[in-house]
Amino acid sequence: MDGRRRNPYELTEETPVYVISVAAQLSGLHPQTLRQYDRLGLVSPDRTAGRGRRYSARDIELLRTVQQLSQDEGINLAGIKRIIELENQVAALQSRVAELESALDGAAAAMQQREAAVHASYRRDLVPYQEVQQTSALVVWRPKRQQSSD
Repeated sequence: MDGRRRNPYELTEETPVYVISVAAQLSGLHPQTLRQYDRLGLVSPDRTAGRGRRYSARDIELLRTVQQLSQDEGINLAGIKRIIELENQVAALQSRVAELESALDGAAAAMQQREAAVHASYRRDLVPYQEVQQTSALVVWRPKRQQSSD
């Protein structure tokens, strides 16, 4: 949520407002077809206290999709139910991926802040060690001879 209080009278596409006769008319289906889809679990509208069905705009769109898949694509109702379940699963997974990406971004930012704090705490009088490249040059050391003090 965004922290604001929602208006209880605000209509969204999930707000269940349509009785079965209106939903049937809006979707172009017979009310008995809507009842059958509800029994099969294809489109499950909200219920009132008296157990009456109330359909939302999203439910109406889903009813149209079911009808299109059934009539135009020739998919049986069991196949349509599986398609709807898979689409819902994909949507849930996409939402979870977005949550995880957000958490990952937050963790990366926190790690960068901690790394910057560690770098800021380095002692300035220490010089970082840099590895010296090895060469094949040969160095011969000869001690100086002591001169006699005679």
